[in-house]
Amino acid sequence: MNILVINGPNLNMLGKREPQVYGKFSLDDLIQFTEANCKDKPIELTWFQSNSESEIIEKIHSLFESGFEALIINPAAYSHTSVAILDALKILTIPIVEVHLTNVYTREAFRHQMLTARASSIIMSGLGKHAYIYAINALLDK
Repeated sequence: MNILVINGPNLNMLGKREPQVYGKFSLDDLIQFTEANCKDKPIELTWFQSNSESEIIEKIHSLFESGFEALIINPAAYSHTSVAILDALKILTIPIVEVHLTNVYTREAFRHQMLTARASSIIMSGLGKHAYIYAINALLDK
């Protein structure tokens, strides 16, 4: 299974940004951890990170002619604010899993609304860096 993994704003600052909330691992550590724990699975992962809403939307649009069979997306703060990303996700016909490293429901009230999750078939929240592995397993089980 060919899977695109999109990571949204500030995830490039993992390890530096609120390590008591997000952990001390970097985005590169997260990628290496996920790939090491999935090396025996029949998948190919392509990673993309952007702090720009428009770049994330363009990447989602590119899925139509890319050959990807599934999308894992951590829209980060855009989950709570971006109708534009939601609309882009709604166009897709491939499975979508939304992941969040933290449990959004134990955080500020404005994070409890996840607009982009409305386009996702599965949501993983509060599992830390393991969320990506669980997302891959869920996609393989579909």
